[in-house]
Amino acid sequence: MSSPAISLISSSSSLRISHVFPTKGNAIQSNAIFSCRVSSLKPPSLNSIFIRIPYGSKKIKKASFFKSSTPFSPVMEWQDCTAKIEVDVPASVAYNCYSDREAIPNWMPFISSVKVLEDKPDLSRWSLKYNAFSRDLEFSWLARNMQPIPNQKIHWRSLEGLPNRGTVRFYPKGPSSCLIELTVSYEVPQLLTPVASVLQPFLENLLKSCLDRFAKYAKSTGSTR
Repeated sequence: MSSPAISLISSSSSLRISHVFPTKGNAIQSNAIFSCRVSSLKPPSLNSIFIRIPYGSKKIKKASFFKSSTPFSPVMEWQDCTAKIEVDVPASVAYNCYSDREAIPNWMPFISSVKVLEDKPDLSRWSLKYNAFSRDLEFSWLARNMQPIPNQKIHWRSLEGLPNRGTVRFYPKGPSSCLIELTVSYEVPQLLTPVASVLQPFLENLLKSCLDRFAKYAKSTGSTR
């Protein structure tokens, strides 16, 4: 059997492209797939171009100039870090200590300051300064504290600046101890994209050391209250 062929027939005023293929019995069937009439010395108008697609044929793919010119915007990578620790203070004491946002730099050395807004106490401005991966890192953000569950849960999300959100949960382990679980989610800054694969375990270890410091802080603070 012969292979299908495409024929082109042109004249001074018309152009016709046909798809020709043999069928059984050596009969030949031809379907015009593109036909246009061109007026002399004038470019073809929309009304003078006709496109015919035979029934059952495949759809014609759009040319590249039909594609959207919107620039590609990659989705930034988010990472979740979790750390846990058992503290020798009641859940209520640990909750009250962690609720004091401006005291957080006492056990989180990479947080340089937290300032609660006077007119909007559910909002706070955070500053981060830390040297890691041979870089001096500095970030800031405005965070909103979401509705807490007393003695059980504190959670927040950033509204501007470094995109992040987090949750601190307090699980009573007895009358004088509790388990604290801290989860922080953040968008990997472009500056740290080359080290994204090692950033998560690094920060989880850092958060664990911060909780160790918090355990000592909560115990000393709780004993004075």
